[in-house]
Amino acid sequence: MTEKVIILDFGSQYTQLIARRVRELNIYSEILPYNHMPEIDASIKAVILSGSPFSVTDPHALKIELDKLVGKVPVLGVCYGAQLIAQHYGGEVQRSLKREYGKALLQRMYRPDALFAGINQGSQVWMSHGDTIMAIPDQFELIAGTDSIDVAAFKAQEGVFAQPVYCLQFHPEVTHSIDGATLLKNFLIDIAGCHADWTPASFVEHTVEELKAKIGPDRVLMGLSGGVDSTVAAVLLDRAIGDRLECFFVDNGLLRKNEYEEVLNGYKVLGLNVVGVDARQRFWNELAGVTNPELKRKIIGRVFIEVFEEEASRHRQIDWLGQGTIYPDVIESISVHGPSAMIKSHHNVGGLPDILKLKIVEPLRMLFKDEVRRVGQALQIPKEILGRHPFPGPGLGIRILGDITPEKVALLQEADAIYIGHLKKSGLYDQVWQAGAILLPIHSVGVMGDERTYEQAIALRAVSSTDGMTAEWSHLPHEFLAQVSSDIINNVKGINRVVYDISTKPPATIEWE
Repeated sequence: MTEKVIILDFGSQYTQLIARRVRELNIYSEILPYNHMPEIDASIKAVILSGSPFSVTDPHALKIELDKLVGKVPVLGVCYGAQLIAQHYGGEVQRSLKREYGKALLQRMYRPDALFAGINQGSQVWMSHGDTIMAIPDQFELIAGTDSIDVAAFKAQEGVFAQPVYCLQFHPEVTHSIDGATLLKNFLIDIAGCHADWTPASFVEHTVEELKAKIGPDRVLMGLSGGVDSTVAAVLLDRAIGDRLECFFVDNGLLRKNEYEEVLNGYKVLGLNVVGVDARQRFWNELAGVTNPELKRKIIGRVFIEVFEEEASRHRQIDWLGQGTIYPDVIESISVHGPSAMIKSHHNVGGLPDILKLKIVEPLRMLFKDEVRRVGQALQIPKEILGRHPFPGPGLGIRILGDITPEKVALLQEADAIYIGHLKKSGLYDQVWQAGAILLPIHSVGVMGDERTYEQAIALRAVSSTDGMTAEWSHLPHEFLAQVSSDIINNVKGINRVVYDISTKPPATIEWE
């Protein structure tokens, strides 16, 4: 049984970071909405209660039955989680006169504790809370305070509960908390007893055995995208069931230049059983005149389902649908009261199984993007495939703002090919997490030779990230951008202006639609 750490999400912007920090310690973690607390069993080694934008003093504050959790498994409350524990067991929590936000120093260490082993007095932490714990419950004891607040860390006294309970009024998961990783290691490994043996190799071994047992003698059909996620998922399935995995790759008319041929050749190298399906005109016809971004996504998803159904009918008896869904897809597609609201619909989360009457298998559903790549390395998938930038399921359909035509697709493909080609030639491609060109729905005046032009503009996008949940714009050299701009304008008829997007996620998204 794989051991895991459960993170109960109360809506904090940092919840996904907690999961990532835990996994960086080679410990499997899983995020669940606060109102979906599982039954505690032997596989759950610890539970972390996340922060929240809510106040525990609010009549409609998000609450859980702490008595069903505390004492059964080691618990760590972070900010809102700490305030919830303090209030529940008789402490005093009040709205702060001012929001405590930003860097602080752990200037006061009240007593030695295993939680702070290897962490010196004065260590920098990150505060982000609107409530303050004025007094801790009687059965708890203070561990640390900052220069401005007395209660920065506290715990249940020895013997009060059968399992340890620790509470923090700061966020150890953010990089601004300098020793946050050490603190989490102390809690999870030294206090909670996690074994830290969740590695890419162990994931592959466990997942292949799990897939064999789950699928049995059945057959799986999988539509591949050419990206890292679906490729790694397909190779895992191939390891488990061999030629009972049947795949196809659809050209939806929204791929990058020459991508259809290149991807099919790459799959041949991997030994996957893949058939190519040319459906370009069908997608273009359905998208004609559509400008709404969400409607574009839905149309692309619907037509893919139709193509999938037709392709499935050509195959022998199929029982399962394979998908390359990863954890950010799942997180961004779930909306519950309080925790992370849905940002956009994902074409590969839900929908297909009900329509096709197939059971679904998603080998990577609980992995972040960088974890998928590490699993791919363990599977010895070629670097050229694993190193590919993420590419959205709707493809260029959401990088062409406004309506989509074959002419616009060709225009964007040419500009994008120049941009990506320069990134590779200059050695910048592997330093960027995701890059692409966006065709803007505007025309601007330009001058080429002695003629005035009135043509379209291209926006270049490049971001640095680890999982796509947050992203920083990439600081590409000015000389590089100047060369890309010049080559696009000189070689792509119809483009006379190039701009560079310097927005972060959040507040912007990586894609423009």
